[in-house]
Amino acid sequence: MKTLPQTCEQCLEEFSTALEELVIYASRGEKTGYSEIHSRDLIINFEVAHELALKVIAKFFEKQKKGPFSGSRDATVEAFHAELIDDGKSWLDMIIDRIQYNPVYSIDTQANFLENIRKRYIRLLERFERTMAKKLEE
Repeated sequence: MKTLPQTCEQCLEEFSTALEELVIYASRGEKTGYSEIHSRDLIINFEVAHELALKVIAKFFEKQKKGPFSGSRDATVEAFHAELIDDGKSWLDMIIDRIQYNPVYSIDTQANFLENIRKRYIRLLERFERTMAKKLEE
């Protein structure tokens, strides 16, 4: 049985749920400390939320008959130009951090990545959520 494609609103709802879980997980870690397992799980939760944010962006542009984009960088740049995100450089930093964290690379970026998630990226994702909710109400 074929399923209907998700709407942008449904994708935003899915993203919002993942973001809420990420925020809860991060605040729990602030209280109890970040063990190796908790740190890895925080990164996984962040990656899920980021992927869902990119999915919302793709669906938004699909609705406007724009795209598809060749990758997350192109979608992020277009989202910045369309004022879906307000800090394009930091969003591109998210992508770079995710690429560098990949276990294929030998550099150890986990500590920096975790700090960026907690201090920068969650706020960016929360602002994106508010912006998208307003855009979809228009």
